[in-house]
Amino acid sequence: MELIISEAPARICFFGDHQDYLNLPVIAGSIDRKITVKGRSNTTHNYNIQLIDLDRVITIDLNEKFTTIEAADYYRSSMVILQREGAVFEQGYSIEITGNIPVNAGVSSSSALVVAWLRFLIQAQKNPKPVSNVQIGKWAYTAEVLFFKQPGGLMDQYTIAQGGLIYIDTQSGNSTRLTPQLGQLVIAESGIAKQTLDVLQNAREYSQNAIASVQKINPDFDIQQSKVADYARYLEAVPELYKNHWYAAIHNYDLTLKAKKALLASSVDLAQVGEWMNEHQIILQERIQNTPAKMVLQMEAARAAGALGAKIIGSGGGGCMVAMVTENTKQKVINAFLSEGAVAAYGVQLIHF
Repeated sequence: MELIISEAPARICFFGDHQDYLNLPVIAGSIDRKITVKGRSNTTHNYNIQLIDLDRVITIDLNEKFTTIEAADYYRSSMVILQREGAVFEQGYSIEITGNIPVNAGVSSSSALVVAWLRFLIQAQKNPKPVSNVQIGKWAYTAEVLFFKQPGGLMDQYTIAQGGLIYIDTQSGNSTRLTPQLGQLVIAESGIAKQTLDVLQNAREYSQNAIASVQKINPDFDIQQSKVADYARYLEAVPELYKNHWYAAIHNYDLTLKAKKALLASSVDLAQVGEWMNEHQIILQERIQNTPAKMVLQMEAARAAGALGAKIIGSGGGGCMVAMVTENTKQKVINAFLSEGAVAAYGVQLIHF
């Protein structure tokens, strides 16, 4: 019996939240929490999938035509994407899927599942061919987002597939590896379920409408060429409803570019990067308004305990937070998160492929 094991990590966005759907860059990294897919060939013509952590079983008949696929059925959407590329699914497998990534918490458990599942499907081919991590990221984005016409950007899938700390040009899909020096990292689970679709839909619409308002008076305006001074220059052209998102688009882009430059250096000023992370969070909570008050208090407690920087992870509305800490402050920050009501807090590390 053939055994196939594939894995994919969780991810953290450090800079550029709510920027990828504007084709603006992001800085994100993969961490040592993962989804594992383990499959053994069987004598059936089915994929018998056991979701161990969810106590759920899914059966996929390999003779299915996949004419109707339910929302968020990433198993079948991934198979359709690979079939378009010439993949053929003939051999049945008994499959177990496990993981230690918090679910619905902003660290992209669903994207990690899609990437790990695609890697499994590729290896399950009769004569599997090498596929780059960049290509896997593109297929994962198609299977999870484009296939279901969802509003998200490509940061999650690209970061998880490529690994490490990377700067992603979301317009071209090109990425630049950065110096993986962010000190120690702590993740805290707030205990508040995130509201991805609601937050994403409004933020995307408001941000795009703000930019469109500016382009009405200056058709040549390009957000990718914008400077901080453009915020004030075009503010009067932006309707009141969209002004906060106009501010966020301009200033978060500036912070991402600053952080990229710092993280390309051989020696990283962690205090400065942490301060930019804090500025990014202030924009997210005050302009995008994606951070519940309880989480704001938890991050304030973390900073008071010595965190260099702290921010919400993911689209927002709830979920997890990340803090940059030192070895001396790590446990103090963990305790601070917990004392303010976080349901869990622990150290994580960036991982590289």
